[in-house]
Parts: sequence; C-alpha cells; structure tokens
Amino acid sequence: MGFSNSQIHNDALPNVEDVELLSISKQYLKIIVLNKVVMCLAFVSVLVLGKFFVTKAGFQEGFWYIFSIVVGFCLLNFGLAILAFKKRKYAIREHDVIYAKGLLINSITTVPISRIQHIEESRSWLSRQFNLATLNLYTAGESGSDLSIKGLPYQEAKQINDYISSRINGNG
Repeated sequence: MGFSNSQIHNDALPNVEDVELLSISKQYLKIIVLNKVVMCLAFVSVLVLGKFFVTKAGFQEGFWYIFSIVVGFCLLNFGLAILAFKKRKYAIREHDVIYAKGLLINSITTVPISRIQHIEESRSWLSRQFNLATLNLYTAGESGSDLSIKGLPYQEAKQINDYISSRINGNG
C-alpha cells in the first residue's frame, strides 16, 4: 500500500456558488429592526438626558452636532442591517451545512455533517413571539458554536435539527 496524495484540479472541484441557498425568515428582520430601534432610542435618550443634566457649556453648545451625529449613526446602522439581512442564506446538503452572510465582508461557512458533534436549537423570548429559532452547530475542538443560523422558522429548525441529529448518530 503506497501513500497517494494526487492533486485535484480546480475544474474538478464542486462549486459552492451552484448551491441554491435559502433565505432566512423575513420575520427575523423584525427582530433586527426592533433591536436597532431599542439601541438607537437608548443612545438618543442618554443624549437628551445629558442635555438636561450636564451643565458644561461645551456640551450644551455642541449638543445639536452630537445629536445629529448620533441620529446619522443610527440611520446608517439601520440601513446597513437591512441590507446585510438580505445576504443571510443557508443550505442543508447531504454531507454539509452552508451559511452565507455579510454585506461588506462576505463569508460562506461550510460545516461537514461528519464533523458535527452536537446541535442545539434555541429560542429567545423575542424569537418565540415570531415563531423563530436559532440552530447552533458544534464541532470538535472549539469552545463555542462553529455555526449559528439565526432566524429560522421554528418547524424548519426542528426538522433540520432532527435530520442532522439522525445523521450524526448514524441513523441517516
């Protein structure tokens, strides 16, 4: 038995771009929007409270500039979050799970099902209100989840969880 390590040419490799990625639930956009609104309201509230309680002349004179910057930041953050939402997609294939995300920096994560040791389905209070779930996939040697797919419809997340669990337990 001789050792073999033949080169694989690029044209023989499967193309990840050929995979039809599915969008996450549009309901998850509501959660993102709610989180952004709460964050911006907190920033603006602190700033407005500062207007009444901070007596330094420099702050009072520059309040409207600071306020404009904070509102501009919030609007930019809100817009980028909506655009980035459209890039969140996933696919479950026979041998792996693919998750794509990112607006400015696109990333595609592929986790082979054979490497998954544990899968976890979680639902926050807000996710339960929108009937959504998050799937966390764990592989060997990492302290946190290797892949987290947020914003899946609950029933779909449950089906994926059952499918992957049966595959990693040797039943699929």
